[in-house]
Amino acid sequence: MFSIITCIRDDHDWRLVLLAAAVCLIGAMAAMLPLSRAQGCDAGRRKLWIGAAAFAFGTGVWATHFIAMLAYDGGMPISYQLGLTALSFLLSVVGSWAAILVASQSRCRFSRIRGGILMALGIAAMHLTGMQAIQTQAVIVYDPYMTLSAVLAGALLSSAAFHAFFELKGPRRLLASSITFVFAICALHFISMASITLVPDPGKELPATVLDASLLAAIVVVAATTLILMALAVVYIESHVTDLRGLANASQEGLLILREGRIIDANERFQELSGWKLADLAGKAPSAVLGAVQGQNRLGETLLNTRNGKETAVEVNTSRIVYRGHNCDVLAVRDLSERRQAEEMIEHLAHHDVLTDLPNRSLFDTRIRQALQMAERKNGEVALLYIDLDRFKTVNDVFGHAEGDRILCKVASILRRVTDESDTIARLGGDEFAIIQPSGQQPAAAQKLAAVILDEFAVEMDTARDPTAVGVSLGIAIYPADGSDADEICNNADIALYRVKHGGRGKACFFDAEMDEATRARRLIESELRHAITRHQIHLSYQPILDAHSGVISGYEALMRWNRPGHGICEPDVFIPIAEESGSIVQLGEWVLQQACSEAARWPHPLTIAVNVSPVQFMLPNLAERIETILEETRLAPDRLEIEITEAALFRDRDRVMTTLQRLRSLGVHIVMDDFGTGYSSLSNLRTFPFDKIKVDRSFTGMLEHDAAARSIVRAIIGLGHSLGMPVVTEGVETETQRRIVVEEGCAQVQGFLLGKPDIEPSIKFAARRNFLSPTADADALQISRWRPTRLACE
Repeated sequence: MFSIITCIRDDHDWRLVLLAAAVCLIGAMAAMLPLSRAQGCDAGRRKLWIGAAAFAFGTGVWATHFIAMLAYDGGMPISYQLGLTALSFLLSVVGSWAAILVASQSRCRFSRIRGGILMALGIAAMHLTGMQAIQTQAVIVYDPYMTLSAVLAGALLSSAAFHAFFELKGPRRLLASSITFVFAICALHFISMASITLVPDPGKELPATVLDASLLAAIVVVAATTLILMALAVVYIESHVTDLRGLANASQEGLLILREGRIIDANERFQELSGWKLADLAGKAPSAVLGAVQGQNRLGETLLNTRNGKETAVEVNTSRIVYRGHNCDVLAVRDLSERRQAEEMIEHLAHHDVLTDLPNRSLFDTRIRQALQMAERKNGEVALLYIDLDRFKTVNDVFGHAEGDRILCKVASILRRVTDESDTIARLGGDEFAIIQPSGQQPAAAQKLAAVILDEFAVEMDTARDPTAVGVSLGIAIYPADGSDADEICNNADIALYRVKHGGRGKACFFDAEMDEATRARRLIESELRHAITRHQIHLSYQPILDAHSGVISGYEALMRWNRPGHGICEPDVFIPIAEESGSIVQLGEWVLQQACSEAARWPHPLTIAVNVSPVQFMLPNLAERIETILEETRLAPDRLEIEITEAALFRDRDRVMTTLQRLRSLGVHIVMDDFGTGYSSLSNLRTFPFDKIKVDRSFTGMLEHDAAARSIVRAIIGLGHSLGMPVVTEGVETETQRRIVVEEGCAQVQGFLLGKPDIEPSIKFAARRNFLSPTADADALQISRWRPTRLACE
C-alpha cells in the first residue's frame, strides 16, 4: 500500500491524476445511465443500450489509463505505438461489453461476480496492452504478485459496483455504482503502475510511427470528452425521443402527421389499423387512405381503406401541433369496428332471446305489425301460431333448469328447421313461442305448418320413452278473418291455444267466435275473482254434519259461495276450477280458513268445522305454518278443525303434501279424505297416510236407491273404514231411503240436503235461539235437537 501511495506521489503529476479520476467518473456515470435504461426495455432494445453503456465505459477506462500514463514520470522520454494504443481502446470497449452483458443476464449474485471478474480482466487487458504500447529506451519489468493483486482488487470492486447498481434504486444507484467503478479502475491502474520497473536499455531501437506524449494527451482528452459527451447526449435524446414515440405508439388511436397536406409520419397503431407501412404512406395525401375528413378540431366519421382492400369505419379528429420545427396537422383516427360490433350486439340482445337467440317479444311485436301492414297493402293473409310446451314445467322442476334450457334450445332448433325464411319465430317468454307466417294460402298453409310441427315433435320428443321430452300445443289465428289489428290477432291466437290446453293438449286449434265468447267469459270470471273478497262478494255457508245414529249435529262444513254481480249466486263447481288455475284460490282458501275458524271459535259447544283445502294450496311450502297461525289468532282448538283434501292433492308433489299433512297432524288438526272412491290410488293413499276420516263421494250416494253396484261400493268403503279404524262420512244424503241405507251399513256420520242445507253462520242461530228461550238459558239447551224427518222436511 505504501509503494502505491509513493508511486502516485513521486512518479505522477497529481493534477493529471485528478483529471484522470474525473474523466473516469464521467465515463462511469455515462455508462450507468444507458445501463439503467436497459433494465426496462425488451430484449432487442436492451442489447442496444448495453452496447451504448459498454462503449461509454470502455472509452472512460481507456481515457483514464492514458491520462494517468501522461501523468506518469518514469525518468526518461516516453512515446506510444499507434497500433497497440488503438488495440487497447478496442479491448477496453469489448471487455466492458462482455462484463456488463454477463452481469445483466440474471438477478443472482454470481452473475454480478462473474461480471466483476470479466470487467477486471478487460481493464487489465487494456492496461497491459497500453503499457506494451509505451516506446522508450527501457525494458518494463512487472511484479507478478502486485499485478495479480491489482486484478483481484479490480474484480472485487467491480463486483461491488455491479451489486450496488442492481440492488439500489434512484440517484443512489447511479452514484454508488459509478464511484465504486472509479475505485476499481483506479485501484487496478495504480497498483499495476506501482508494480512496474523501467530498466534502461540504451540500445533499444524505437519505431518511426509513434505518438508523442503531448500529442497523445490532446487526442485522449478530446476523444474522451467528445465520446463521453456524445454518450450523454445519446442517453438524453434517446430517452426523450423513445418516450414520446412510445407514448404515441401506446395510444389506442392511430396518428397521422401531415405537413402541407402530405403524410410525413404515422404511429404504429395507424400502421396496424390500416395495414400500410410508413414508407407506403410517406408523401401521400390522407385521402389516399381516408375518406372525406372534416375541418380542424372537429370530429367526423369516415371510412379507412386498408391495404387488404377492406373499408373500416373510423372516427377522425383533427388538430395542429409543431412537429420537427414546422406547423403540422394531426389526424387522430379511432377504430369504430369494436364499438359498432358492441352496438350491434346490444341491439341484437335487446331484440333477441339470450338462450335460444330467437326474436323476443319486443321484436315479435314489431314483426307482427309489419306483417299485417304488408298484408293490408297487398290484400294478403297472415297466420299467427301461438305455441305452448306441454309438461315443460314438470321437466324443469324434476330435472333442473339446465335440462329445461336444453329442451328450449332443442324446441327452437325444431321450429327453425320446419319454417321458411320468411317466417318469424319468437320466444315470448318461458315455454311460450310464436310463429308469424306472412306468406302462403291461408288457412291451408298454417294447417300444414302446424301438422309438420306436431309430426316433428312426435319424432324428436317421444314422451313415452324420454322422461325429459315435452309435447306441444298450438293456437292459430288468421288475419284478417280473426282480427283487424295485431293486438286482436294475438289475443285470438292465445284464446285458441287456451282452448287446446284445456281440451286435451298436443293438438292444433284454429280460433272461432264461439271459442272467443267462452274464453272471454272464463277470463272475466278470473278477473272478478281477484277482487271478490275485497268487494265482499264471497261468503261462507255452513252445512251440518250429523251423527248417523243419534241424529245430533257433530259439526259443520264451511262452503264457499260467490254472489257474483249480475249473475247471482255462482256455484263452486263453476268458479273453483278457474280459481285454482289462475292461482287466486290461494287467497280465497286462506280467507275461508280464517273466516271458518273465527266462526267456529264463537260456537258454545265443541263442534268441529270442516274446511276444504285445494290441491293448489298444498303446493305452498308454508301451508302448515299459516294454518297454525290462523288457529292461534282465532283461538280455535286444533282438534276442532278438519282439513278436507281430495286425492288430486297427492298427485302433484306427494312428498311435499305428505310432509304438510304430517305437520298438521302433529298440531292436532284432523285430516279427512274427501270424495273417496273417485281417485286412482285410494287404497295406496290410505296405506301411506292414516287419515282421520273418510268421506264417501255424493256421486255414489245419489245412486244408492237404484244401483246395486253403488250400494256395494258404499258398503265396501264403510267396511274399509271400519277395518282401518276410520269413521266414514256419507255426503249428498237427500232422501230418507239413502239415510237409512248408509245407517244400516254402519256409516258414522251423514251430511246432505235431507239433514240440513247450507245456511248462515251457526253462531247467529245460536244467539237467536238463546234470546228466544231465555237470556240465562244453559248452553246445553242451545244444542240442536236430534234429527226429525217431518220437521226438516218442512224446512
